Amino acid sequence: MKRILLILILLSSLLAAKKCELTKKDLEYIKNSPKKSFIINRFKAYKAFRKKAKNLRIFKKLSHVNAFFNRILPVDDKTKFKSDDYWATRKEFMIEGRGDCEDYAIAKYFTLLELGVDPKELYLCVVKVKGATSYHMVLLYIKTPSSMPLVLDNLSFKVVPFNKRKDLIPKFAFNEYSSHIFENKILGKKVNIDWGKVNKWEKLLDRVYNKKE
Repeated sequence: MKRILLILILLSSLLAAKKCELTKKDLEYIKNSPKKSFIINRFKAYKAFRKKAKNLRIFKKLSHVNAFFNRILPVDDKTKFKSDDYWATRKEFMIEGRGDCEDYAIAKYFTLLELGVDPKELYLCVVKVKGATSYHMVLLYIKTPSSMPLVLDNLSFKVVPFNKRKDLIPKFAFNEYSSHIFENKILGKKVNIDWGKVNKWEKLLDRVYNKKE
């Protein structure tokens, strides 16, 4: 038990500097979880992966991040959080060890920020998958507004240009700076997103940056 607690404390201190801070409440939860060994191993693997990916060139960095998080099991929000559409923080996703498409995209977004990618080059994108009845979310890397986006998707371990994903129909994309529609799978004009009663993105950012996770 002492060894487990020591590992948790070390992981917490290592993650604190990178905005994925484990609180006392998190540590207590992990310590008492029947899956604590899996959670600890996941965070240890994350630490090793982050160190390896930090100095990679951009495409390999994107591929490593996509592959790392895609190993986490998918599950719908109703099963996980008893909510129709809960957006988990990266920390929640890693502790839980399973998530849906938004959780993968969000975790990849904040991890790439840690790894030095310009936040203005990353967009969360809502798409339709051909043949599916519900919407899906992916992460896009867009070097310049006129360049073809690269797609990081939990449905594929391959990072490919958007125009190669014939199964995806883009609706809109957003980051911390702007929101856009798409024209021929290229970033189009700016738009305002109607989030309805709750702006899930704004709420998530508040939890991440103000440590309300």
